[in-house]
Amino acid sequence: MNNLTQDRLLRLAEQTFRNNFKPGVSFERAIFFSWGCVIGDCAFCYMSKQPEGKELRETRRSQESILAEFILAKAVGWDIGFFTGGMGILQPSELEFLLKSATEIIGEKLWLSVGPVSKPLLKRYLPYIKGVVGSTETINPELHQKVCPSKPLEPYELMFKTAKELNLKTAMTFIVGMGEAREDLKLLISFIQKYDIDKIHVYGLIPQQGTIFEKAEIPAKEEQAWWIAQLRVAFPRLDIQCGVWEDRVERVSLLLKAGANSISKFRATKLFGTTVAAEVERQAALAGRTFTGSLTILPKANWDETVSVLSLDDKMKLRVRSKLEVYLRQIKKNIGNRVRA
Repeated sequence: MNNLTQDRLLRLAEQTFRNNFKPGVSFERAIFFSWGCVIGDCAFCYMSKQPEGKELRETRRSQESILAEFILAKAVGWDIGFFTGGMGILQPSELEFLLKSATEIIGEKLWLSVGPVSKPLLKRYLPYIKGVVGSTETINPELHQKVCPSKPLEPYELMFKTAKELNLKTAMTFIVGMGEAREDLKLLISFIQKYDIDKIHVYGLIPQQGTIFEKAEIPAKEEQAWWIAQLRVAFPRLDIQCGVWEDRVERVSLLLKAGANSISKFRATKLFGTTVAAEVERQAALAGRTFTGSLTILPKANWDETVSVLSLDDKMKLRVRSKLEVYLRQIKKNIGNRVRA
């Protein structure tokens, strides 16, 4: 399909999507448990540039903050893209507690993205996870060595094989704009086929201060759309997620027309109810998609009751309710500002 013009490729991709999926779209929230990582040298990642002397355990979010965010996501109708954080930050027992509590909140199993997970741990987490996400980033071996020197692909490949043995789904990440060439599409297609990947997250590079990409140009919307469209045509039933930052919401319509199923990366908790969040929903409508859930409307809910029925001790419930109120105050403030604007 490399010889198709961009317009013909996009038309073919959009038709392929409509032949295989209903015309809906959801926002998928990735919920993080930390902003630090034991690797700390991935050249594109904000986790590689944490303050000197910061203890990794100090980069964990509080459990109440994490669970409050799951409650909010459930209430406003977001899907959970995956539960994630830096590698080596949580002990298995800590992660298991959060997985168990989160699945109770949202009523379904989660995608898990915490680096390569061994078979014994995958078995341990089976009651709470539907699949695993490999943060593969790029499949080009030379580029991968450059941008992820301490995060080789082989452990992820083993995890993908093990996941299939355990009837778990598999997903991977791919970042446009780090130096991949369109010729690398063959490598990506071959990798997806080899490991029977069910889902792919196609992000655009976000230049991070202090990294080699600090002054890099962000990838054009047409480039991100090209990769999505090529994958849609090659894999008509593949679940494709497009990642957009708040400075790129104007590309949502194009990326959806290119064949993406869902939207992610947008800082929805912080920006819920703002004008830029409303633009995401407008862009979805421009692509002919019906938006599931909301980024702008906060439903009426009995938040106290929502928290009280959870299988948490009373002290944790109080902390979760308090943190949830912090989120709700910010959201109500955002909505008020937009209405008055």
